[in-house]
Amino acid sequence: MVNKKKEIIEAIKKYPTIIIHRHVNPDPDALGSQIGLQRLLKHSYPAKEVFVVGEEVERLLFIGEMDVITDKKYKGALVIVCDTANLSRISDSHYDHGDLLIKIDHHPEYEQFGDLSWVDPSYSSASEMLVDLFLQFPEGFIMNKEAAKSFYAGILGDTGNFMNGNTTPRTLKMVSYLRTYNFQPERIHNWLNIKSKNSSRLQKDILMSFKVTDKGVAYFIITEDLLNMYGLDRIEASNLVNTLSSVRGNKIWAFFIEYPSEIRVRIRSRSIPIASVARQFNGGGHSLASGATIHSWEEVDHVIQALDRVCP
Repeated sequence: MVNKKKEIIEAIKKYPTIIIHRHVNPDPDALGSQIGLQRLLKHSYPAKEVFVVGEEVERLLFIGEMDVITDKKYKGALVIVCDTANLSRISDSHYDHGDLLIKIDHHPEYEQFGDLSWVDPSYSSASEMLVDLFLQFPEGFIMNKEAAKSFYAGILGDTGNFMNGNTTPRTLKMVSYLRTYNFQPERIHNWLNIKSKNSSRLQKDILMSFKVTDKGVAYFIITEDLLNMYGLDRIEASNLVNTLSSVRGNKIWAFFIEYPSEIRVRIRSRSIPIASVARQFNGGGHSLASGATIHSWEEVDHVIQALDRVCP
């Protein structure tokens, strides 16, 4: 593993042009790791061209904005994909147009890709991985306030404000280091936790209308009509999934969100591993936080039954 990390460091030092990708529908860790890496590298090596690409998410623009680049930039470039387990989930299909492809991810590895791959699910987030990487190999790399802010947002997002079971002593060590940079972390907490009026109204509806099985599997269905009624996009609505974590007796909770050609499932658990169920339905993820994809409302019952079976 150490040799693999050294190879990644050497590749970063070698290439004058670096293009950083992450997954579609990005969360704070996807953007935090991507933009934090860009800011650290641009600060450390001002002569390098370092770009971040993918779709914008308005509510997360406080972390940073994407670049718009031409296909020519990929010629001879190093491409790094952060926080993405599957090729199909990489945002921007040009990721394979560069000279060398590196994968850096903390999800369990069910699909291998990249000329170099560093995958370690023991980390809370891809942001934590990158902070640890540059602390292990500090020569030539200089952290700054803006990079620290992005990495902090990524760690905060994937640990659920440090309340998830993936928060480890190493996580807190990385956070302690980042906090030495004066980026006003309280603002990040506010940005990540603030909700629109419509989101708050949907949250109330969720608590009033969710269903729960005898085994403790709680779930809520978010249709296109419901999104239109509340004037919300899918990302903002799906981020309310942990609303169901506060209800006593809920062991596992899931959202089913309607998309034009599929239904995406966000699954969370207090202590019961649910990744194996997600993998049964075209998905995967972490032990207590996973996602899946189904293609009809009839399949909702199948997912619920599979989650029931893993409940004691």
